[in-house]
This record gives sequence, structure tokens and C-alpha cells, in this order.
Amino acid sequence: MRDKHTLRAHREGFLGRAIYKLSEINNKHNIIKKGDKVLDLGCYPGSWVQYLLTIKCNVYGIDVKDVKGLNFKFIKKDVYDDSIFDDLDNNFDAVVSDLAPNTTGIRDLDQERSLDLCYRALEIAKKVLKPKGSFLVKIFDNSRLNEYINEVKKNFSYVKIFKPRVSKKRSKEIYIICKSKHNL
Repeated sequence: MRDKHTLRAHREGFLGRAIYKLSEINNKHNIIKKGDKVLDLGCYPGSWVQYLLTIKCNVYGIDVKDVKGLNFKFIKKDVYDDSIFDDLDNNFDAVVSDLAPNTTGIRDLDQERSLDLCYRALEIAKKVLKPKGSFLVKIFDNSRLNEYINEVKKNFSYVKIFKPRVSKKRSKEIYIICKSKHNL
């Protein structure tokens, strides 16, 4: 059954309800501004790309699934493929990650896979962000959340946890908002 946010997204011509999550996060925390060069990790189906294009960003996106019909630089690769760095420079203002693993239904395994993707997103962000850049990552609340947050804090001056109103109440998903990347 589709919820009201999914129906609204389709009615308004967006590719998914996640657009409202990114919009709410950005309106509240100002991590992305007009003209920013932004890398979207796990960009399929493209709703975050749509949002970034509406605020006039220079968008690059990486996913293993095709995203068509949008005016951005699409890189069809797995985020674990180090050749992605051949297509990127270290001059991004922001990296956003809505990466999610293919789920198995085995909660512990799914949480580990999700956490691995978060660590990979952080690794990519550290390589491609400008000093003072921003990083947004979706993570599922789990027993190792604090460990991950401590790792993020080593790399960014501002770190906040946020759950958008659009997120489903029962969902364990939260977002970690990071600003002002350290120049290491």
C-alpha cells in the first residue's frame, strides 16, 4: 500500500518519496546550496537528483541501476569499485548517500551490510570532498551506531543525527548530517 508521501511524490512528478526527506534535511540544516557540486551515492531512482537539480546544483550520481531522463553526470558502477575515482575529483561541496543494501530479511546481516555501505560512503566522502564540505548519510539505527558516529566526528566539525518527519514511524532509518570536513 502506498503512503501519502509516495502518492504525493508521484502526483508532483517526482521519482520517489525520498525527495521530501532531502528537502526537509536541507531546509533545516543547510548542507547544500545553489551552485554546489554534489555527489549522490545510490542515486536510483533519482528523486534526490531531482531535488538537487531544482536547487541548481551540479550533480554527479553513482548507482548500479540506471537513472535516465535527468540532466546530471551518471556513473553506472558499484560504490565498492575503486574505478569510480577515475570519474571523480576531490572538489565536491557535498556528498549525499541514500545507499541501502539488498535486504535478506535477516536483521543482523542486513544491518551489517547497511553499516558497511555507510563506511564506504564515508571513505568516498573523505576522498572527494573539499575542505569544509558536507556529508549526509542514511544509516539504520543499530548497536554500532555510536561507533560510526565517532568515526564521522574524526572527519567533520559538525555532526547531528536527524530523522525526517517524512520517514515512516516504524523505520529505523536516520540521517547523519556532517558539515565542515576537516582538512586532513
